Amino acid sequence: MSNAGFPVLSLIIFLPLFGALAAVVVRNIRLAKNIALLFAALELTATLAVTALFNAGLGNDFQLVEHYAWIPSLNIEYLIGVDGISVLFLPMSALLTLMAIIASWNSVQHLTRFHFALLLALEGVTIGVFLALDMALFYLFWELTLPPIFFLIGLWGIGSERRNAAMKYTLFMLFGGVPLLFAIIILAVNHATVVGGGIPQNMAFSLPVLLATPLPDNLQALVFLLLLLGFAVKAPLAPFHTWLPTVAMEGPTQMTALLAGLKLGAFGIIRFAMPLAPSAAVQYSWVLGIFGAVTLVYSALIALQQTNLRRLLAYAGVSHVGLVIVGVASLNMQGIQGAIFQLLNFTMIAGSLMLVAGFIQHRLGSTEVIHLGGLAKSMPRLTCFYFLFMLASIGLPGTSGFPAELLLIISTMLAHPSISIAALIGAVLSAAYMLSFTRRAFFGPITQAGVRQVQDLRPRELTLLCVSALLILGFGFFPNTVLKTNRVAAEAWLSRIMDQPVLASEAGRE
Repeated sequence: MSNAGFPVLSLIIFLPLFGALAAVVVRNIRLAKNIALLFAALELTATLAVTALFNAGLGNDFQLVEHYAWIPSLNIEYLIGVDGISVLFLPMSALLTLMAIIASWNSVQHLTRFHFALLLALEGVTIGVFLALDMALFYLFWELTLPPIFFLIGLWGIGSERRNAAMKYTLFMLFGGVPLLFAIIILAVNHATVVGGGIPQNMAFSLPVLLATPLPDNLQALVFLLLLLGFAVKAPLAPFHTWLPTVAMEGPTQMTALLAGLKLGAFGIIRFAMPLAPSAAVQYSWVLGIFGAVTLVYSALIALQQTNLRRLLAYAGVSHVGLVIVGVASLNMQGIQGAIFQLLNFTMIAGSLMLVAGFIQHRLGSTEVIHLGGLAKSMPRLTCFYFLFMLASIGLPGTSGFPAELLLIISTMLAHPSISIAALIGAVLSAAYMLSFTRRAFFGPITQAGVRQVQDLRPRELTLLCVSALLILGFGFFPNTVLKTNRVAAEAWLSRIMDQPVLASEAGRE
């Protein structure tokens, strides 16, 4: 691990938190907005600096590591670092938060300072999730994402059942946190047992230490399933996905854009569940593949029946997470690189589509298809951006969605030919539900007076969507920009998991 001379990673964790505090303290609402915007822009700049400092060819180790004692009696440390798997999620998370702040600039009419402070606080702890290399620290950041989201949904939701939606989300996340905590404790106690020490003085929560600590076969399956269960709730994967459509309908659209764009659960499966229990990951890869395939096809079929854009996008997001899990379960380079690429796409494509839905909701008061129709005539600029994001979501060549989906489908064909059929069916269904809704909502005659008089994108919103559009096209035409950044880390990730000769051969026979 390469240590940082300047604590730049701590800076990008705490900078939004300081911004949140400043936004709450000031009395003037306009000043609070400007403070939130300033700190979000500074955070984006700082995360881009971290990306520039990261050396993709340096090796498979963590870089810019910061290591301080936190709770010495339990061997819990403040340990953070970045590698090729996590580095690009930092600027993408910062960009999506900045977009959410700008998108909600005029739509929040009460408790405005608190709203923008919560968005910044959520950004800070989310960055912490991506950077934490101590399991206890990771769990702290993981749980700290819960309060801001609860209040953002419950206080500024657009549906009559927003408080119930906030409670549903909270209960789901608390349920998912229990197996994560049990898995972390098992890993820490196992380390003490392996080194022949006592508890708690010889427990370990450091991810690098735990990766180097042998985990007995009788615990591998238990740890893997506990971690998988906890992360599946957040991802979300079926049958734990029902909170996302509810939040999409009841919560504020900028909050839903963050939940749709930042797939922390899928990241957790890649970062922790698979490497910490590699034998079980290989042995049960086919189960994980089926789990992902069911989520992929089931959610796509439900999306095909939706008449509300926000609910449709929620089910589309769940379906695409299923494809990511199918790719991860393939246990090859195409699968892991395609999965990371697709998770980055969520921040650009799914987040932007949800923001577009928010612009429509704010203007017309609804995203039901019956209240739309003919939007292309009255909102041509919004329609152009929507078309680009929609086509990227179904993997049109030239957009960032194409190389990601291509890698995922190829990986599945190589590893699980039978499951690849589900991936292809999911791709066809994705095109079907997106194109079908687009035809009904954006074309045809204008039947609603509100649609005829609606205002197109404002300059601020236009600039906002331009950034996402340029990234989608840039990564679509130059996908190696992403792939070369995570290649070494992906190879190390795959090598660790596949270095299980007996179980790997057993999985192959199955």
